[in-house]
Amino acid sequence: MTLKELSQLYFLNREIELDKERIEILKLKACSPSIPNPTDIPIRGYPDSSIERYNTEINNLENILAEKINQCLHERNRLERYIAGIDDSLIRQIFTLRFVNGLSWQQVANRVGGNTADSVRKMSIRYINKQDGIRDI
Repeated sequence: MTLKELSQLYFLNREIELDKERIEILKLKACSPSIPNPTDIPIRGYPDSSIERYNTEINNLENILAEKINQCLHERNRLERYIAGIDDSLIRQIFTLRFVNGLSWQQVANRVGGNTADSVRKMSIRYINKQDGIRDI
């Protein structure tokens, strides 16, 4: 598994948080009355008001969010299965803390103890490279 593949769960979680924030903003906009402006003139085939447009966009985003959450669960399961197959307990801990829990390298080093952020990062990269058959230089 590559570093990019290992990092997908982290990025999916960030996307989910951004989508949740966006939905909350749209909900606030949909609930707050505003003075109609000339651009709110209904267009054939589109909702009649800005509130309806916000609600439509909220529904679309919520559907997309549900798909991302399912993808996130799938990715987490795949990642946890991969990590469970690692023989070295320290590497398993590092990978779980970093790639499943999304901690920074410094936080990972603090949690496993006796290592620096740079050393746990290098251990991870060496392990990944070894699995991919790339010689450590």
